Amino acid sequence: MYNETIMDHFRNPRNAGEMKDPDGVGTVGNPACGDIMTIYIRVTDDVITDIRFKTFGCGAAIASSSFTTELVKGKTLEEAIRFTRQDVSNGLGGLPPIKMHCSNLALDALREAIKDYRAKHPPQTT
Repeated sequence: MYNETIMDHFRNPRNAGEMKDPDGVGTVGNPACGDIMTIYIRVTDDVITDIRFKTFGCGAAIASSSFTTELVKGKTLEEAIRFTRQDVSNGLGGLPPIKMHCSNLALDALREAIKDYRAKHPPQTT
């Protein structure tokens, strides 16, 4: 059911774990499947310089979280929020249609983390 890229991100997740003192945190869940994801970001000059995740869910959810963190690390906040679930699925070599919601959760958690960051760090007006 899963290709080698998905299995690699599932078996060897990148950027897994909590982050101490993150600049932004986003948590989302899907009641239908029970997946829960939290993404932590560290931001410097509007660039995601570090990112971590914790995911309770299936292999596709873990792989999507792992891939999403790799996709956006080093990107500006504006670049990061432009990624789509299709970008995540394509990067993983294609998610089964029944698992596409997992890529939504990873991006939704990222967007919530960015929203949290922006609420804590409003633009400076001079």
